[in-house]
Order: sequence, then C-alpha cells, then structure tokens
Amino acid sequence: MKFKNTLAFARQLDENDSIGHYKQAFNFPIVKGKKVIYFTGNSLGLQPKRAVDYVNEVMKDWAELAVEGHFYAEKPWWDYHERFCEPLSEVVGALPEEVTVMNTLTVNLHFLMISFYRPTEQRFKILCEEKAFPSDQYLIQTQVKLHGLNPEDAIVQIKKRPGEHNFRTEDILDAISEIGDELALVLIGGVNYYTGQVFDIKTISAKAKEVGATIGWDLAHAAGNIKLELHNWDVDFAAWCSYKYMNAGPGSASGAFVHKKHHDNKEIIRLGGWWGHNKERRFLMEEDYDPILSANGWQVSNPSILSLAPYLASVEMFREVGMDAIIAKRNKITSYLEYVLEEIAKEENASYEVITPSSQEERGSQLSVLLHGKGRSLFTYLIQEGVIIDWREPNVVRLAPVPLYTSYEDVYNFGQILRKASDIL
Repeated sequence: MKFKNTLAFARQLDENDSIGHYKQAFNFPIVKGKKVIYFTGNSLGLQPKRAVDYVNEVMKDWAELAVEGHFYAEKPWWDYHERFCEPLSEVVGALPEEVTVMNTLTVNLHFLMISFYRPTEQRFKILCEEKAFPSDQYLIQTQVKLHGLNPEDAIVQIKKRPGEHNFRTEDILDAISEIGDELALVLIGGVNYYTGQVFDIKTISAKAKEVGATIGWDLAHAAGNIKLELHNWDVDFAAWCSYKYMNAGPGSASGAFVHKKHHDNKEIIRLGGWWGHNKERRFLMEEDYDPILSANGWQVSNPSILSLAPYLASVEMFREVGMDAIIAKRNKITSYLEYVLEEIAKEENASYEVITPSSQEERGSQLSVLLHGKGRSLFTYLIQEGVIIDWREPNVVRLAPVPLYTSYEDVYNFGQILRKASDIL
C-alpha cells in the first residue's frame, strides 16, 4: 500500500480498520481538553472500560459474601485463575494447561529458574543479551550467586556488533554452539525493550535444545504484541507481565508458561505452596506436597483476585479480537508511523533515525527513534501537547502504536505536532 501523509488518508484507513472500534473500549487521559495520543502501551497499557465492572464485581462479592466468595461468588475465587488458561493460551501459543497467572514477572522468573536452572560442574553457564532490562540482569546475577557461582564465570552476554543497534541471530546461534556443553540455560527477552527488536524465538530455542540447554524467555514486551507458539517451539518456560500490551493495570499479575513435558516430572525442584498442591486435596491440609500436574503446579499462594479481575477483562477482549487481527493492524499502523516520521524528517530537514528493525518479522508495536541533534526538550514539548511517549537516555524516544486503541488519525496528528515542534525548537 502506498501511504499518504494526509488527514483524509488516515481517516480512510480508520474507516477500513476492522478492529478500530475497540478504541472506544478504553479510557484515555485528557490533556488540553483532548484525549491524548497514547504511544506508551509498551510501558503501561490503557485501562479497558470493562475492567471497572470486573473489579466492582469482586468488591460486591467481597461485601456481600465475605469468605463465602471463595466458593459462591459469580466467579468463585478459589478457581478464578483457571479462567485465564484458555484465552491466554491463544495469546502465547500454548496448551491451556501450560499457562497460569501468579505473582509478578520477576518473581515468576525467579520461581521458574529454581526449577530450570540446575547448574552442574560442567554445565553451568547462562546466555543472555547484553544490557537486558535491569530486572533480568539482577535476576540472573542473583540466581547464579544462589548456586555459589561467580557471575563473571557463569554469565555470557551476547553483544551487538560495533556500530549496530540490533543483535544478529547468527551471533546468538554461534554463541550457543561455542559454549556448547557448558551451557545450562538461555534466557533472553523476546522483544528488546530499548530497540523493539523481536528475537527469532523459534530458531534460538531450537539451537539451545541442540546443545542440550534449557530455554526460557522473558516475554514482557512480547505477550499480546507478537505471534507466539511457545508449545510448538519447545520452549521450556516463559513469563510475562500483564500491564503492558495486555492492559491489566499497574503491577498486575504475571503470566507464566511451563511446557507440558515438564508437568508430571516430580523430580523437578519447585518452591511449594498450598495453591500449587493437588486441587482436589488442597483443603485437607496434608503434610506432603503433591503439585498439580500443570503450570498451576508452580503456584504458591492463592492469587490476588483484585489484581486478576482487570486482567481477566483484558484477556477476554483479546479472545474476542484474536491475535491475527491484532498483528495485521500492528504491521500496518507501525509502518504508517514509520512513513509519517520519514515524511516529517524530510520536510523539516531533521534526522530521526528509527533504530528498530525495518522488517515486520523483527519488530512489534514499537519504533525506537534516535533524535540526532535533538534533546529532551522535544520529548517535553510532545508530552505537553498530549503525545504520551517514553524517553530513554541518551536521546531515544519509544513510540508504541498499540493496535487496540491507536488510530491512524492519531498517527497523522502526531506527525503534525512533531512538525510544529521542529519549527519551534
């Protein structure tokens, strides 16, 4: 499709957008009397209007039923989390029994590493990407120390080639081969938070298996954003937060995946708790731990229902829309944003370098833009004009046109505000 940087063209795209009406299903902040142009769903998704009803339902049941809500609420609390298995499995490409919701992201990764990072004298190294999100760096460092190992010996970081913004898949595959039988675990973010690069999860996972390593993924920026086939790709484990593309609210519960092949292996070490115990015998208060033979067997405590309620509202919306429709719009609207950026740069003789890969297979709903010759003043101006974006040092802004609530007209209007900023600053 040949794009045009006109309001009429943007509105035509919106008229033909099969999921465009979902924008009305979200609440938007207001700046200068107008709804903002919200490009930070890669940090915190907007609030689905239906989430309020789901939370109020729990509050009403709590008020009217108190403890009896565990069994007699409209959605009983004792199995509330099980409602996520079907819709989330469709989002991440899993079997329903391979998915659960519990805790928060880094907590889940710690729990999963207890099970799947079991270093030996020979096989003890972890491969990760350089400058991963800090939480993952701290996670890996402390897990290594937990086993009495030196992070400098046990952690191998994949680096970008000099002068390049993104990682090369062949470099990752070569590193896996080189470490070989010393490699215990590959743990990488499915989408790099800084550049928006999507890693080749299928190929990297297969290579890890080839050398006998375990493969895990942090899908914080991937779940609800990119096509995933965790079961078919033979991923051992994964976890993701729910408050970015999944729109579940700040600090909401995390999702987790454990491949079915591990479910009935009771030799796997896991941190036990009564909510992961045999569901049919949970209230018998037995001494010996008998984990559920599904991903739910990695649960420890009963989940926060108030945290799960808005997440359930969101995943049911995802099920209505379907990931194929989300990805189709994602590809088109991200390309349109890239086109508008290029057009404004030409008009204003500005230098906006998109450091996110240009290939649709290597990016999701994010463009990271290097502002050559521009500083934080441009970011501040855009925020003041109602364009909510994200700043990363030294001079990168991240723009995330989330398909469920970003319109093509939003993208066009952003371009007009950016043009005005270039004239003023």
